[in-house]
Amino acid sequence: MGTYDVVALGELLIDFTENGDSPQGNPMMEANPGGAPCNVLSMLSNLGKKTAFIGKVGDDMFGRMLKDTIESVGIDSRNLIFDKEVHTTLAFVHTYPGGDRDFSFYRNPGADMMLSADEVDKSLLEDTKIFHFGTLSMTAEGVAYATKTSVAAAREAGALISFDPNYRAPLWSSEDAAKEAIWWGIKNCDVLKISDNEIEFITGTADIDAGIEKIMENCGDGAPKLICASMGPDGSRAFYGDERVTGKAKLRDDTIETTGAGDTFMACVLYHVLEYGIDGFDKDKLKTMLDFSNAAASIITSRKGALRVMPTLDEVRRCQ
Repeated sequence: MGTYDVVALGELLIDFTENGDSPQGNPMMEANPGGAPCNVLSMLSNLGKKTAFIGKVGDDMFGRMLKDTIESVGIDSRNLIFDKEVHTTLAFVHTYPGGDRDFSFYRNPGADMMLSADEVDKSLLEDTKIFHFGTLSMTAEGVAYATKTSVAAAREAGALISFDPNYRAPLWSSEDAAKEAIWWGIKNCDVLKISDNEIEFITGTADIDAGIEKIMENCGDGAPKLICASMGPDGSRAFYGDERVTGKAKLRDDTIETTGAGDTFMACVLYHVLEYGIDGFDKDKLKTMLDFSNAAASIITSRKGALRVMPTLDEVRRCQ
């Protein structure tokens, strides 16, 4: 079933990342194509999977650059729409020593927020094995409706639903609105990737196992079948049925920034879901998935940007 392996909906934007200082002493910024859903699709394309993106960019130089970029990495762009009124969303990323980041968004509004439900190509939703989304496409009313109706349509067509909150506090009107969107996504997905910070944000506990238990209890019978918790330098953990498996992070001396690490990890999780089937995991396969995903995520931390520079299958295998 499904011509496409993974179709994703959401933001496609420019991440301006620091790249040294000019001769005048001013910080220089590099325009890196970004946006979590397309980062995920780019990695999956590198792993030989067929992908398509649903979203909106401005009819401007950055929007056209983004279209060319996703096509160059093998992502189907037939449902990438140009907005003639609203500019492409921009994010300025400040990187701290150790690789953590601070985001400043130019998105009030940005083109990615302007996608409406009637602009979504339903044939893509009906022809994919997995549909993937996050919460940046739930920060404004119109695009939130487009996201929720797309999830419902993909589910009805038999697709698995994948969700990564990718919480960015500055983009939300309130913490309560963000929590509501995150809980909606969790209760409507089969595969969940969630960071340690997001677990603490929605459950109030920094203990990963206790947080996941709260998530499972809150979801009841509607809980995701596979939950992966990403914990930065502490590695990752997979929860599946009665299994709980921990994967060690692959720490590197050449890490420069963590942009795209979670998206790379997410893509690799979906790669293994496609390989094994959502009902096909056991302890060994969960460990294989985490080791592979952690290796891939470590590689991207050694590169500036994400979408254009995702690792290849051979690179990940050499890193494992």
